[in-house]
Amino acid sequence: MKKILVTGAAGFIGSYLSKALLEKGFEVVGLDNINDYYNVNLKYGRLEHLCGVKKENIMKDVAALSDRYPSYKFYKSDITDRDFLPELFEKEKFDIVCNLAAQAGVRNSITNPFSYAESNLMGFMNVLEVCRNYNIGHLVYASSSSVYGMNDSVPFKESDKTDSPVSLYAATKKANELMAFSYSKLYNLQTTALRFFTVYGPWGRPDMAPFLFMKANLSGDRIRIFNNGDMRRDFTYIDDIVKGITKVVEVERKESNGVPHRIYNIGNSTSIELMDFIRCIESCSGRDFKYDFVEMQKGDVVCTYADTTQLLNDYGYSPCTSINTGVENTFKWFEKWNHLI
Repeated sequence: MKKILVTGAAGFIGSYLSKALLEKGFEVVGLDNINDYYNVNLKYGRLEHLCGVKKENIMKDVAALSDRYPSYKFYKSDITDRDFLPELFEKEKFDIVCNLAAQAGVRNSITNPFSYAESNLMGFMNVLEVCRNYNIGHLVYASSSSVYGMNDSVPFKESDKTDSPVSLYAATKKANELMAFSYSKLYNLQTTALRFFTVYGPWGRPDMAPFLFMKANLSGDRIRIFNNGDMRRDFTYIDDIVKGITKVVEVERKESNGVPHRIYNIGNSTSIELMDFIRCIESCSGRDFKYDFVEMQKGDVVCTYADTTQLLNDYGYSPCTSINTGVENTFKWFEKWNHLI
């Protein structure tokens, strides 16, 4: 069975993906620097409860083994480490790399730009270099719906222009796509970009709207609703996202004579009114929100909406989790685990 490196393995999507790949019989190595962008206890919680790696066994640059999956090991390290990463690739002999490591957050990129340049640009450059130097068969990497900027043609298609990002975070993700294309062209490295659309679910990111709203709802705090509520998002449940990524990893893509680089939208293919999402939370909790309508924030967009036809045609991707089911599952988890947020 093939060996896969998952970077960002203590992150939301990375931890779920690691678990899914392990249960399909892949040998998986996880890597994450476990930075403090948000509560590190949530990251350690994902590693333990999803992948069976306990916090006390994690040390820098040393493999921590899982007590649940014999074919999993985790390294606390950073994709920007130009000494450690080649050593890891030399030692582990990966077949496939899933690069989900990045400095996340659209709004934070406006106030802390250098961390995005370091992780999302230099870190990704490092990943590309080791992939081509160690003959990796396939690099799958995280892009983002944010590359579409203020695109007013919906649903968003991969063929739409993406040269007007409205945040530095979006600009770094667009740069990743261009960097990967150049390596595919120069070195015949097979690369696949996945443009994620507003992923949510249990063990999700605390800086994103679903958990911010749920936390406020339980505590009775007021929330701010941007653009006076005129916002739409393609909310995509974590299980659907992971099934899509797994298909891309499992199915060998047959290339033509062109550049072996592909870009896919991966979302729920439905754009939900923000106020409808809020009402779903109210229905789960039995509590109404207190809120204030405010103006749009810098770097934000009014609507995201994925056209996933290409991913359906090439890999059979078809999300199946309704917004009601997804929010209910997420809220139940949040009631139990919100102390980690």
